[in-house]
Amino acid sequence: MKPAALGALLGAGLVIVAAGLFGQRTEVFAQHAAPYQATGSGNDLIALPMPAGDKSQMLTVIDPRQQAMGVYHVDLSSGKITLLSVRNIRWDLQMIEFNGVNPLPREIRLQLEQR
Repeated sequence: MKPAALGALLGAGLVIVAAGLFGQRTEVFAQHAAPYQATGSGNDLIALPMPAGDKSQMLTVIDPRQQAMGVYHVDLSSGKITLLSVRNIRWDLQMIEFNGVNPLPREIRLQLEQR
């Protein structure tokens, strides 16, 4: 009886492993893409896709020339694209600090200047 129980246990383990390796995959591989940079004809855009659930995706598009970014919601089942936000980030990027934690950049600079 022990060999039969051991065989059943081993068989069940193999079935579980096989199901894990060859089971149904619902993952959308485009969600794991690296940042895409479109270059040429003077329009350099950077697109950053991020998963937003099983059936949707967030897409951030950055225009380095205009220093602007837009965020879109993409419904993967219907293909519907919704613009969520657009922002000129030029002035944001010129700030010395915002929502910083200690040590702040000016504190570090003062410490270095005291040496």
